[in-house]
Amino acid sequence: MKRFTQAILTAALCSSLPALADATDAVARGRYLVEVADCNGCHTAGFAESGGAVPEADRLTGMNVGFSGPWGVSYPANLRLSAAGMSERDWLARARAGGLPPMPWPALKAMSDTDLRAIYAYLRALGPAGVAAPGALPPGAPIPTAHFVFVPQPPTRVASAAGKH
Repeated sequence: MKRFTQAILTAALCSSLPALADATDAVARGRYLVEVADCNGCHTAGFAESGGAVPEADRLTGMNVGFSGPWGVSYPANLRLSAAGMSERDWLARARAGGLPPMPWPALKAMSDTDLRAIYAYLRALGPAGVAAPGALPPGAPIPTAHFVFVPQPPTRVASAAGKH
């Protein structure tokens, strides 16, 4: 009987290994996609300024530095809290719904469901951390935080080299 129980337990354990490997692969794929899509560039405070030298444990927690333009002001979300607070199905729907600039929503919409699920798996593996980013502001509203201004400027006049004496 002891051998039979061991055989059953071994079979059960081995049958769950592919699922475990799939989950591990999804997290690794999600980490890769986050890196190549430069999600940390906006969604991790201090990432750009430090040349990416932010510990993984502190990444993707959003920023309170806004992006201001004709749409109003938008803030990079805390993706870890977002993923922790929604199901995978809701995550896919949110990614497909789009939102405010400068988030590259068309690029996100072009990702496969498999890629979006991998990003979700990675964010869930990181776990919730930090606080929610400020909510978006409508055009003309006072901006209580530091912000980048995305408003096209007219070209500056440059003297031509041929015209100089």
